[in-house]
Amino acid sequence: MPAESDRKFQIYRYEGAPTLAESACMTFAPFAEDVARLSQEAVAAGMDQGEHLRVLFSLPGFSLTHVWFKKHYPLPLHSHDADCLYYIIAGSLRLGNETLGPRDGFFIPADMPYAYVPGPDGVELLEFRHKTNFNFVNHAHGAAFWDKAIKTAEANAEDWRTARRPALNES
Repeated sequence: MPAESDRKFQIYRYEGAPTLAESACMTFAPFAEDVARLSQEAVAAGMDQGEHLRVLFSLPGFSLTHVWFKKHYPLPLHSHDADCLYYIIAGSLRLGNETLGPRDGFFIPADMPYAYVPGPDGVELLEFRHKTNFNFVNHAHGAAFWDKAIKTAEANAEDWRTARRPALNES
């Protein structure tokens, strides 16, 4: 529960919001040595160009992150140590056999491995967590995922640099 001093009216703005890395709210469980090398190769190939993550709001016991994964972004199978509620703003994603779009959402309990695939225009969503700090545990242990992620990043990095957010569907 937030301290009483934190429980006050607050406004947050997207402009000036720190990136997920700048906020340091997410820690990474150690990757296996071979996977760590491959994930670093994926970043070197441009994988980080396919994501845009900002922490909009954070106070003890509650955080809100804005996420934009661009089309073809290879999100690895992973988990967090916090429950997470996702709300899709624009674009779409594929989660298992389900395609979700604007105003749809999903809930992932803490420690449940998951991944989703951004749709043809990418996906823009909000992540609500009941924790300020949380971890990222990689479950994509095999070289097959990371080799494909490297190829995907190489093929898309330039398009990712100039990509535009998915259009908001007002219907």
